[in-house]
Amino acid sequence: MIIVIIGAQWGDEGKGKVVDLLADRFDIVARYQGGHNAGHSVYVGEKAFVLRLLPSGIIHEGKTCVLGNGMVIDPKAFFEEVDQMQEQGISVTPERLKVSSRAHLIMPYHRALDHTSEERLGNEKIGTTLRGIGPAYEDKAGRRGIRVSDALVPELLKSRIERNLAEANRVIVLFGRPPLYADEIYNEISVLAERLRPFVCETSHFLSEAGKENKKILLEGAQATLLDVDHGTYPYVTSSNPTAGGAAVGAGIPPHHISGVLGIVRTYTTRVGEGPFPTEMLDKEEDVANLIRKRGNEYGSVTKRPRRCGWFDAVATKYAAQLNGFNSVALTKLDVLDALDEIKVCVGYEIDGEKVDTFPAVSLDLRQIRPIYETLKGWKSETLGMTKLEDLPTQAREYVEFLSNSIGVEIGLISTGPERDQTIILPDSVMESWFK
Repeated sequence: MIIVIIGAQWGDEGKGKVVDLLADRFDIVARYQGGHNAGHSVYVGEKAFVLRLLPSGIIHEGKTCVLGNGMVIDPKAFFEEVDQMQEQGISVTPERLKVSSRAHLIMPYHRALDHTSEERLGNEKIGTTLRGIGPAYEDKAGRRGIRVSDALVPELLKSRIERNLAEANRVIVLFGRPPLYADEIYNEISVLAERLRPFVCETSHFLSEAGKENKKILLEGAQATLLDVDHGTYPYVTSSNPTAGGAAVGAGIPPHHISGVLGIVRTYTTRVGEGPFPTEMLDKEEDVANLIRKRGNEYGSVTKRPRRCGWFDAVATKYAAQLNGFNSVALTKLDVLDALDEIKVCVGYEIDGEKVDTFPAVSLDLRQIRPIYETLKGWKSETLGMTKLEDLPTQAREYVEFLSNSIGVEIGLISTGPERDQTIILPDSVMESWFK
């Protein structure tokens, strides 16, 4: 069995907790795209784990984790996270963690280029995390990237750095930044590459063999559907494909081997950085946004930036469900809405007075959208920590049912808090079958 976990909004939906919950039922947890711009927070008792590159399954003893070929990996950030996990008592060894030989490396000049790119765009900046993700993917598409396997051959690594840096420095210096030096980069990366060597393997072969042995595999996406470079709110997107179609490519597995797709959805919507956000709470709703931000701790786990908050967007989420083929949805942070008298849900879009039936491709159209809302009554009572559907207030159950009907997919899991046990698994759902 191979299950893909996908964020259905603009990220930060709570994928880390859901992966952590499911990991006990699976043998392997694999990341298939993105880099350390992702941030998953997992809470186990009094311990909090913030994972950027490593799959959430690493917290579970006896589980094997994989960083797939579709990822871009900063070797320095990789070992910072590995060392941090070790300090927190989590074993991270080559037996437990496999790194694809075909994954691309993020180099120091990629980070410098990320800064210059944002400066060049000015008012149209994307709002990236400035960790070099985009420039690394640009080099990959431009066939000048440095793969993990390349870094393990010293003379090849050195020549690739020299070649790429000559071009990168032209841009870096043009924007008033000091040039980088090939020898310094080589000396840094070559040492890290040697330390990385024991973790490196052909991960697509590893996953294929695991499938033959009937091992259960969980594929973990970073970012989310509306940040997909093809299907998201372009150009305010990430540089990879977090959607279900990207899972097969980024992990190196046949698409027909995927058994199911789970979408992760918040009870409201957030966005970090720039870009259109139709249901954002602005002006008169700023107080509600601040309340949600405070109750939901809506600050980036990597960047610490405050997240923009908005009402649930059923149009965008239905688009994500159709695009990914969700079999079930995990609904997170229900308890955050406990304090609200009324809760709005966007059920349609209008542009220039005309109703729009599809999610617009043009970011300018998205900025001009007038959301069509339905307002539901809040429940004004605490749901934090509830584990049974029947214990939820009537209005909370009605809200969950309304969201499920609006997006056309069952809701199989409801998260009522950050802890593992603060979860409701709905009976007779597809989700329940995955937990068996």
